[in-house]
Amino acid sequence: MERRRFLGAVGVATLGIAVEGALDGSARAQTPSQTVKASAPSAHSSPFPKNSAVVLVHAAWADGSCWSNIVLPLERHGLHVMCAPIPMTSLTDDAAALSRALERTSGPVVLVGHAYSGAVIATVREDRVKSLVYVAALAPDEGETVAKVFYHDEASPEQPKMVPDAYNYVWMPDDAFRRALAHKASADQASIAAAVQRPLAVACIQHPVPAPAWKSKPTWYLVAEEDRMINPKTQRFMAARMGAKVRSHPVDHTPMYADPRVVIDVILEAAHETLSA
Repeated sequence: MERRRFLGAVGVATLGIAVEGALDGSARAQTPSQTVKASAPSAHSSPFPKNSAVVLVHAAWADGSCWSNIVLPLERHGLHVMCAPIPMTSLTDDAAALSRALERTSGPVVLVGHAYSGAVIATVREDRVKSLVYVAALAPDEGETVAKVFYHDEASPEQPKMVPDAYNYVWMPDDAFRRALAHKASADQASIAAAVQRPLAVACIQHPVPAPAWKSKPTWYLVAEEDRMINPKTQRFMAARMGAKVRSHPVDHTPMYADPRVVIDVILEAAHETLSA
């Protein structure tokens, strides 16, 4: 019985996992009063301080290539962009890898996490990180584990059930990308995402997190209203608990593929409000 419960926790917890507490109605999606314009400024008119950066952190079963539709549009706005790699061997290892990546930047930073990496970006204590952006991402509070917070609300029927392999890593079934992770993306994109996936160690979801940075830094949350991995109700709860600025769109769990504009817009909003402050 206990074995089945543990395996179930691992299976549904791995890609992006949520939070406990009551749903706060105040976290319902808000439409920004001013949408960031798609047109980019010239290199000589960038509104951001020199060396301003956006650091993008991938989720479980992914690598930095998941941000391929996001990088160039942000750079055209005068931002330096880095896709930070994390090993997904433990939350501690992932936090250390992100800290090393941040050492390669020298100016103010917007830190962006997708799904599982929401837990990772919240470990950062670097003062140069001016704001956090959560893209359908996890936001466990101090002392919670990623596995625990995922179960705040009912799971989607399309959410895959998985068990760790002999090495305590969890892989996503290939068809799950088309059914749950990126069901609004093209079939070709879903196939590529399945082919390049990287597994998540069980250790990543078992360790209690330290006091999260979202308690002291400005935070944005992109709610994916058609997410089949993390219940949108759970996303709204997490956003409310963080006091985040909520931007909600009818996108799936991986909007970077099918609707990158909404991801770019929320990142640029955070950059405009915090990098020049």
